[in-house]
Amino acid sequence: MRRLGRTVTAAAVLVLAACSSPAPESPAPGPPAPERMSPEARGYLSEALDLIQQKSLNTAKVDWPKLRTQAFAQAATARTPADTHTAIRAAVTALDDHHSRFYPPDQAAKVDADPEAVNAPTARQLPGRIVQLNLPAVNGSERTYAEYVARGRAAVAEVSACGWVVDLRGETGGGMWAPLAVAAPILGDGPLGAFVTADGTRSTWSVRDGVPYLDDAPQASPATHHDKAPTHHDQTPETPVAVLTGRATGSAGEAVAIAFIGRPATRSFGQPTYGVPTGNAAHRLSDGAVLLLTGAAEADRTGRVHEGPIEPDEAVETADPRKDDDPALAAAVAWLSNQTPCKAS
Repeated sequence: MRRLGRTVTAAAVLVLAACSSPAPESPAPGPPAPERMSPEARGYLSEALDLIQQKSLNTAKVDWPKLRTQAFAQAATARTPADTHTAIRAAVTALDDHHSRFYPPDQAAKVDADPEAVNAPTARQLPGRIVQLNLPAVNGSERTYAEYVARGRAAVAEVSACGWVVDLRGETGGGMWAPLAVAAPILGDGPLGAFVTADGTRSTWSVRDGVPYLDDAPQASPATHHDKAPTHHDQTPETPVAVLTGRATGSAGEAVAIAFIGRPATRSFGQPTYGVPTGNAAHRLSDGAVLLLTGAAEADRTGRVHEGPIEPDEAVETADPRKDDDPALAAAVAWLSNQTPCKAS
């Protein structure tokens, strides 16, 4: 405390005391000052922020000193890891990639859970030996993916096609490798695309003997990747393919759409996709929470990196559930019918 510039005499103090009113009672004590963040909470939040900074595609666009200051201020009274979850979620939102997510432990367990029934691909024979292959979204365990791939490949092998309609309008996201494994015989062997990280590193997607690979690692389910995928005699890279996309085609669905870009005898129809053609990776934290971080952009086989919605080659209204018609499918069938293999059939 700063010292007073002069001394007050005892007599003056007595006079002042006699003239003043009685001193008021001391106010009731307020709540104790908030405790500082616990070491456990601080370490947990630091771990999460480090992961976000190191693994995010948009890391260069973030003011990290500012974001860290804000996160620690928001969690200043945190005592447990759970007390920091709100600050972590805010940091993920600040990435502004529209794809990264934070799942607390109870939600992370639900994300990993298998669905009650696998929504498997279906193949529908249309007039003129054109086949419509519907590739829905899939998520869950390896068992779920294996069932999706097995049933999808069986559906593809059972039909004969002069041309394919690959319908991705119900592919809303999840795992990309299972639908690519089903479509692999139609895509044909060779490069399909790539993940591109913030530093420019590329990891190539390809098909070898009907099995999808990421660089040199097979990505089909363990039950199927050791053997060559079944291939129908008329599934060749020259077979014409019409790809259908819609505004619900997102994430993994957009990756499959990208895999068809640059393929010969291929044209897309419908509406622009959802707009998150990026690759996510899951990072589990010490309490079981999961950071699902967008770590890579996606490029097609020509090398073009895609950002935002993927535009179809031919914009067509998609199916209206209130009506029986499907303009996008009709446009795809009309185009396929004019391709040489379907004309000949």
